[in-house]
Amino acid sequence: MTKTISLGEPPKTGNLYLKAALGAVPLPLVAGRKSEIPDRAIELKGVQVDADNLAAYCHATGLRFGDSLPLTYPFVLTFPLVMQLVVARDFPFVAVGAVHAENVIERTREISVSEPLDFHAHVENLREHPKGLLVDAISEVRVGRELVWRQVTTFLHQQRTSLSGGPKPEPKPEETPPPPLRTLRVDQAQIHRYAAASGDRNPIHMSALSAKAFGFPRSIAHGMWSAAAILGAIEGRVPAQSTYSVKFGKPILLPATVNLYADQVSDADGTAGWDLSLKHPKKGYPHLTATLR
Repeated sequence: MTKTISLGEPPKTGNLYLKAALGAVPLPLVAGRKSEIPDRAIELKGVQVDADNLAAYCHATGLRFGDSLPLTYPFVLTFPLVMQLVVARDFPFVAVGAVHAENVIERTREISVSEPLDFHAHVENLREHPKGLLVDAISEVRVGRELVWRQVTTFLHQQRTSLSGGPKPEPKPEETPPPPLRTLRVDQAQIHRYAAASGDRNPIHMSALSAKAFGFPRSIAHGMWSAAAILGAIEGRVPAQSTYSVKFGKPILLPATVNLYADQVSDADGTAGWDLSLKHPKKGYPHLTATLR
């Protein structure tokens, strides 16, 4: 039976990162990590959006600050709940250093800044991958009984698994990318602004020194920063009811300039939407590919 933890206020991300760091240190007389995800969930009700935080988020991502929440902003609101689940000592892996692999957002309508919001989060579907372990964090936002926003965030913790060590696929040849719709510039100062607004201060984003401790040559941009920033290219044309599916490719090493692409499409069933991507400007490989329908 699922144990649901009801909170009276959002968890403090500073405390959560301290707990995450301590969780990476083995302690005597403390039970080791479990091989299954603990059956627990977290809920928080009656949250009012902090307009100053929303403004800081929009400044960091380049999105418009207005009366409705940007499509990706509820990720910031629900992130502390998810983090509290994954920093627990009995979670299958250490939270620090885990990276975003995929993200799917489903929004049923626009959400007003003034609406009180109820959050619910849990983690499920632990599975192996050649590069490590994957889990899905499910976050839901309700206004009263109405589900207005739902997200599935897939995290990858890099480690050896039974699927590791197999033959590697042939590297794809580098290709010259086509001319972009526009270019997107990001540096460490902007990512620091995003980290402050989002509360996501994973060391892989904060400095080259801390990123190197987790195997990255330089600090990297947050996946959800790029997922938000790319929407600026089609802002004003994002449907109120929409599904936004994102896959993250090679990380964006800071500082960087990347090519942005946004193509209006229509699927075979007549569903209209956008295909979006961020690509390396010289080698052409994707940092992010996404669909908005």
